[in-house]
Amino acid sequence: MVGKLANRPLEPGYIYIDRFVAEPAEGPKAKGPAPVINREASVHDSILGPWCRVGARTSLSETAMGAYSYIVNDSSSAYAEIGKFCSIARDVRVNPGNHPTWKAAQHHFSYRAISYDMGEADDDDFFEWRRSHRVVLGHDVWLGHGVTVLPGVTIGTGAVVGAGAVVSKDVAPFTIVGGVPSKPIRERFPKAVQDGILSIAWWDWEHERLADALEDFRALDADAFVEKYA
Repeated sequence: MVGKLANRPLEPGYIYIDRFVAEPAEGPKAKGPAPVINREASVHDSILGPWCRVGARTSLSETAMGAYSYIVNDSSSAYAEIGKFCSIARDVRVNPGNHPTWKAAQHHFSYRAISYDMGEADDDDFFEWRRSHRVVLGHDVWLGHGVTVLPGVTIGTGAVVGAGAVVSKDVAPFTIVGGVPSKPIRERFPKAVQDGILSIAWWDWEHERLADALEDFRALDADAFVEKYA
């Protein structure tokens, strides 16, 4: 069976992974632009950009992850679009399993019939329903330790989700949210700075330009960075 993302056009440096199988020895080293997947991770029907990293015991399914983004240990992501330069901490759940609560039975057997010897096919309509509630992360999003992002949520570029938060509603760009359910805490920058960063779109810069500007990323605050590069 061909994966849902198998035929998506790929940008240079991006790879499609139908199913990741760890190398029997040490596995890949975290050097160079090729995506690195820990040998204890599980990746299925997903796309990874250059410099991506996937941690131990983390699972990805039907997830497209932009360049430089990483997701560390013991996390999971399904049916998701993750932008560039996203930082996803440990024990994070992006689009966790959902169940048909409106039906008489919400248990797996009703849509994973093959696994229970109850039918010759699983319920494709159910899984299409799951796919229709994709999670979307913009660029440079930070999800803290233990965050859960529920189905259908969009988190804007530059947003921060505090540790342990459960995100059930969309998050505006450059907004810090936290709590259960998550609520806005504050915006990272004034609106003019937000607009400046969006217009610069540094996440689309070539690797060499990022390296050339590294000292400015380190030394300048956001206001000064926008003033220099806008």
